Amino acid sequence: MNDPIEWLAWTGVVVTPWKIIGYVGALMFGARWLVQFVASRRAGRPVIPRLFWYMSVVGSFMTLSYFLFSAKADSVGVLQNLFPAFTALYSLHLDIRHRGWDKKRGWHPDLAPQEPPPRD
Repeated sequence: MNDPIEWLAWTGVVVTPWKIIGYVGALMFGARWLVQFVASRRAGRPVIPRLFWYMSVVGSFMTLSYFLFSAKADSVGVLQNLFPAFTALYSLHLDIRHRGWDKKRGWHPDLAPQEPPPRD
């Protein structure tokens, strides 16, 4: 998996399967903030949806595997991705324990976005 992908040689960039895993993991880890932004915007208050934690876990493990198993074998990258993976797993565990597998559980009408009162 450390051999360059031949059909991408025309780009002038050396891309290996491990690099693709690292790229996808980095994109997923970064895109989780977009998910959080959209959820907070819809709710009208700061919200961290469960998808944020799933993306954190998957993105962390993908980039962690890139740094562990590719020819890069970079200990800085391993440490940089090990701690977020642990905290994301723990936060996901707490979210599931608090709300259960059903994401609607724990929903309260006072926390839902409210329509403004009608003007007379």
